[in-house]
Amino acid sequence: MAIKQLTDEQIRTMTVEQKDRWWLENVYKGDVPQFTVRAVICGFLLGGLLSATNLYIGAKTGWALGVAITSVILAFLIFKVLSRIGLGRNYHILENNILQSIACSAGYTNGPLIASMAAYMVITNVVIPWWQMIPWCFGLATLGVMFAFPLKRRFINDEQLPFPEGQAAGVVLDTLHSQSDSEGGKALLSAKLLIVFSLIAGLLQFLQSHAILDKLKVGFLGVPTMLDGWYYRLAERLDWWIPGIMGTPLRELTVRPELDIAMIGAGGLMGIRTGVSLLIGAVVNYCWLAPWMIRVGDIAPNVEAATGVAHFGFRQIVLWSLWCGVTMMTTASLVSFFAKPSAIIKPFAGLFSGKKRNDDCLKHIEFPMWVSLVGIPGIGACVVYMAHEFFGVSYLMGAIAVPMVFVFTLIAVNSTALTSIVPTGAMGKITQLAYGGLAPGNIKTNIATACISAEVAGSASNLIQNIKPGYMLGGKPRLQAIGHVVGAVSGSVCSVLLFYWLFLPDSPADLITEEFSYPAATAWKAVAELLTQGLSQLPVSARWAAAIGGVFGILLEVVRILSKGRFPLSPVGIGLAFIIPFPTCLAMFMGSFIFWVLGRVYRRPEQRMNKIFIQNQESICAGIIAGAALMGIAMMAIKLSPWMK
Repeated sequence: MAIKQLTDEQIRTMTVEQKDRWWLENVYKGDVPQFTVRAVICGFLLGGLLSATNLYIGAKTGWALGVAITSVILAFLIFKVLSRIGLGRNYHILENNILQSIACSAGYTNGPLIASMAAYMVITNVVIPWWQMIPWCFGLATLGVMFAFPLKRRFINDEQLPFPEGQAAGVVLDTLHSQSDSEGGKALLSAKLLIVFSLIAGLLQFLQSHAILDKLKVGFLGVPTMLDGWYYRLAERLDWWIPGIMGTPLRELTVRPELDIAMIGAGGLMGIRTGVSLLIGAVVNYCWLAPWMIRVGDIAPNVEAATGVAHFGFRQIVLWSLWCGVTMMTTASLVSFFAKPSAIIKPFAGLFSGKKRNDDCLKHIEFPMWVSLVGIPGIGACVVYMAHEFFGVSYLMGAIAVPMVFVFTLIAVNSTALTSIVPTGAMGKITQLAYGGLAPGNIKTNIATACISAEVAGSASNLIQNIKPGYMLGGKPRLQAIGHVVGAVSGSVCSVLLFYWLFLPDSPADLITEEFSYPAATAWKAVAELLTQGLSQLPVSARWAAAIGGVFGILLEVVRILSKGRFPLSPVGIGLAFIIPFPTCLAMFMGSFIFWVLGRVYRRPEQRMNKIFIQNQESICAGIIAGAALMGIAMMAIKLSPWMK
């Protein structure tokens, strides 16, 4: 089944009404089986498993792995097994899509446990009861659903932004079901490419797991993660020159080439415009601003307690650079929003007009806007009440955090739409900055309110990304919204109970250990301790960087709008490079660059290489991401098993 999509020219020239009508007539599949009992049950159970997996990974790395493609493939395999035993015949692609929506929602619900709430318990040395943590996580995720849908029609229906991980999930779904239905040679080629590149990426990911290879006595087969590691090993042995900028070694600036196959695949989906923007932002930040600020002393080193050795790295740099990057993303996102507000205002217009609107052809399948209009203040009030009762946050401070969610959701959705990266941590730190001024010295308020704004914005962004495959395949978005609420229940219950059973020590102050370092929680803790002392603790250079970043965000976004999207740079992409590691930016750029070059070299559709790499670019990139993600989860599980100890 070939996925029907609008061309770039159609996206630029058609109105949102025309795009909606085109989708309804060409893509929408009507009332086919979607939200079935078996999809809900399987999604609930699979979501609990993926939520537990992300809890392990988050405690080790601070990151939550994308679970969309993983859940798509696992869901497909579940239905294949059910069909073999006579319980899953005639399952539909959109039924599989609902299952992955539920599982994805569950997989991302535990964000507070590995970041903000973990930091809260470490700082206060107080255990938040599990029966409070479950409704807290569920409330944040559900409020994210309410904030997402007023934006969904703007970013997906109108702008048709890529959402690389969601797009890859849609391609994987289409390829798997086309393969199972044997619909033509093109689908078979896509399926073969998906499988082949999944296997290649998975094998490469396995060969980068050096601890496991050493355990198997085959360490000689290992593939390096950092491609410059050989030089540093020789340099240390032979006393060679260590490259640096302004006196700081490149490796301490994180300026290193990394063989991150998953990020290369993501770069292939996001396109050259975003890839170049990320690279430019990364070079400006890590090769100019960071060494400059290190030299003047505004970026402080990390001093190891055992050895007294001082060194820099991503965590030290990002505590300074995030202010510039997030401000640029904020202003650019707001300009983009106010430049074309009709796509968001229109769904609400019928609520106040006194008569029914008849020009919305999707009103019978889109999520009703009145639900968000009622749900945001209703669920928001519940979240504010819990913040007051559970964490001692005043009602006023809690109420201020809720409207902040809207601004941060705009930023997070823009970032997710371009790169699939949800900058939850950065969004939280901006709220921490605000509350450093509103409630100076109150560290509980600082973390709890930042948790509201960041986690809700992250939940909304993930929801919109997971709606992308449903939009590509013709599903009902309101059913996916219900699926996300179901997934929030699964993720909240499973991950919270597992966290309190296995991870939480008797004294929360001892939560962060050498084995489970909780990098995200460490960053939240550091920023809270800094900002609760007052905004004056923020370096003057960081304040200037924020102001300059905000101006550049406005200017670049205005140019992009005036050029009707033809301007080659993305201010959101540039800003995002200030809050993610240089190697990640470089890997995503390389992915976008490789496919851009292939598209220029093999322009003619009849060329064999064009048929393989250009016409099946999405299948190839989806396979790379899927293979790397699945193997990464498997390797993490093995590393945490008793066999590795």
